[in-house]
Order: sequence, then C-alpha cells, then structure tokens
Amino acid sequence: MSGGGGRPEPGAASRALAARAVAAVLGAGATLDAALDAALAAPDAGALSAVDRSQVRALAYGALRWHHRHRRLLGLLLDRPLSAQDHLLEALLSVGLFQLLDARQPEYAAVSATVAAARWLGKPRWAGVVNASLRRLQRERAALMATVLADEEARHSHPAWLIARLQRDWPQAWEGILQAGQEAPPLWLRVNQARLTTQACLDQLEAAGVPAAAGPVPGALRLERALPVSDIPGFAAGDLSVQDAASQLAAPLLGARPGMRVLDACAAPGGKAGHVLEQARGPLDLLALDVDATRLERVRENLLRLGLAATLQVADATAPAHWWDGRPFDRILLDAPCSGTGVIRRHPDIKWLRRASDIAPLARRQAALLRALWPLLRPGGQLLYATCSILHEENDAVITTFLADHADAVAAAPPREALPGWLRSVAGAGWQALPGDAGTDGLYYALMARTSA
Repeated sequence: MSGGGGRPEPGAASRALAARAVAAVLGAGATLDAALDAALAAPDAGALSAVDRSQVRALAYGALRWHHRHRRLLGLLLDRPLSAQDHLLEALLSVGLFQLLDARQPEYAAVSATVAAARWLGKPRWAGVVNASLRRLQRERAALMATVLADEEARHSHPAWLIARLQRDWPQAWEGILQAGQEAPPLWLRVNQARLTTQACLDQLEAAGVPAAAGPVPGALRLERALPVSDIPGFAAGDLSVQDAASQLAAPLLGARPGMRVLDACAAPGGKAGHVLEQARGPLDLLALDVDATRLERVRENLLRLGLAATLQVADATAPAHWWDGRPFDRILLDAPCSGTGVIRRHPDIKWLRRASDIAPLARRQAALLRALWPLLRPGGQLLYATCSILHEENDAVITTFLADHADAVAAAPPREALPGWLRSVAGAGWQALPGDAGTDGLYYALMARTSA
C-alpha cells in the first residue's frame, strides 16, 4: 500500500492506478496505452489480481473518454479551481465522477474506494476534497448535469475545435460521429481465409464457448464479449488476427496478386501487411517499411505468428534514395500517419493529445509521402492511400490536390465486391467509413492508378 500503513480498502489500488494513467495523459502527454502499461508495471501494482488490472483499464478509459464533461463538472463542484499542476488530483476526481455517472456499481462503494485511493496514493489531504465533491454530485446531480450538458464541449465530451471541424465536414452526420466516439468499441477479428473459412472459424469459436458473429466484411468476425488475445482460440496459431472490420478493406482494395512486388510504406503494427499476404493466396515480394525500429519489430512478430514472409526495413518512406533499389512496385499501400480522429473510441487520449494546429502539418506530410512514393510505382500499377482520419483536410483534399498535380495519376475503380454498400463515396475521390458505420472505426481509402512512366 502506498502512503502509509494499514490494510487498503478493496478497490482503492485500481482507482489510484487508473488515476495515475489518466494523469500521465493530461500532464505528460503520454498515450493512454503507454500510461496504463507504466502504471501496471509499477512495484506497488504487483499484487493486483487479473480482475483488478482489468478494472484499472476500464476506469482509466472511461474517465478519459468523458473527461471533457468531468472537467466542466469539476468547475462547479470545487470551491477553488485546480492548479495547472494538479493533474493527479484532477484524474482521481475524474475516475470517481465516471463511476458515479456511468459505471454499474453501488455509489457508496465508488465513493468510498475513490476516497481511499487518495490515501493509497500518499495524498491523505485529498480525501476530504474527493469525498465532498462526489457526495455533492450525488445530492445535486440533476441541477449540476443540466448546467454541464448545456455546454457543447462537455455534452459531447470532445474538444471544441474537433466538434467544429466535424460540423463543417459532416453536417448531416457529426452528432452520430461524436456519439460513436464515446462508445466502447467491439473486438473485431480477421479470419485467415488462406487456412479456413469464416464459417469454420465461427464453428471453432462456438465449440470453445466464445460466441461471435460474422461482420460486414468477408472474413471479419465480431466477438460478443472482448477477450485477451491469449484466450482467443486460434489466435496464437495464426488462424485469427485482431483488426477492425473497416481496416480489413485495405487488402481487397489493394488487390495484390501472386508474383507482384508490393510496398507497405508505413507498415507497423503489421495488420494490413499480414492481410495482404493472406489474400494473395500465393507468393508476393512484399517490402514492409517503418521509420520506427521498435514498431517494425511488431510487424515481424505478427508475420511470424501468421507463418508469413516479407522483407522488413527500417526506413523513412519520404526518402526513397536511401532505401529503394530501383525496381518498381506493382502495388503500394500508404497507410499514412494522420490525426487518428477515426479511432477515438479506441484511443480517447487522441482528444487530449491532438490539436487543431496539428492537422495542416499532417496533411503536408501525407502529401510529401505521396509525392515521394509515386515515382516508385510502375506504369499500370496502383497505390492505395489510407488513413484512420475522418477529416477532409487529411483525406479527399490531399488526394484531389495530388490528382490535379500529377497528370499520370487517375482515380481507380476497385472490384465491386471490395466496396461494401455502407462505405461512403466522398466527393472528389475515395471512400469513407465513419465511426459506427456497420460497427467499424472511421477510415478513409483512395485508390489511384499510374497511367504512364
């Protein structure tokens, strides 16, 4: 137990560690996944059970997902504003507010354990503030929430700049996008169709007591309840991979066939590369690049689990002179670095780490990647541009400009079966999946063909 002797109250540690993770995002700009890994690796987390560790993650994700609402609420609950350095106290209060407003548990237990978490963290003086704030919410919930929900940023629990962008870019769909961003995402699996059929995989899962249903993309399965990958039958053997259903569109859109030379320009963590190799049903000469050696190691691990082979190289895709051997590619997959605004439901930290000022530089980098990679494509070859963004500035605006600037580039039509009916055609070029469409994440795709040397 941190901060003194005595026997800690049940649940205090999980709330305290969740607060540490949220504070690392708010104060240090860490990603939530990295912050959770650090919190759960701390010496004082060693005695936690598997159930408690799962609760740490659930509380941290829930608190951060709704923290715009919680921050507005704290402005009403606290007698004095929190200082800019009070990230841990702010995070602990957010964990407590999430439990009272959303989690399915007795309120008395949520309050008691969150107060105890202050002592567990070695901050006994915070106990009174936490107790008073949570008790007041219990007493005055209706009036407080009426005030909070009148504020658009708090009501949707997204930053104001992003709400405004979505209202402009998606005037008929922005509210649904924001709502989807607040929902816990499903666990999607990809069946290795080079080994077994979707139905055979469903039968195997059912026999193992893991209910699942076929998804909106061939080979996609949705688990009825999320499981650690180690508990998913067939995962370790390479029969299944974890991949969002919308992300599973990349391989069929790219359409790589046996004998082709293929470049995956920003390959980590390797889900799309693995799918491209599975779908080819024959040998591909696939080069997987990533600028980050640590992330490229994840590609290696994923391909090894799947029993697939590719050439892996640490390199900057914008500088082909340093890595390209001069042999053109038949297919190029550019899964470009982006804002991640289409995957906020999986990564609520994006709402706190991303700024409006980031979007233009990202669009410039996306355009630079396209310009650098296009000459590497053989005449008649095709390049698939993909992002997990839902902002026009990073998607169709980038592609429309590129097509206008390159006479040898034309929008290409993929096979009809590669385009499900729920995918939205975007004015200009490309297709967009919005968060929640068919239960998927938000992704953008544009397919272009090179017409001449």
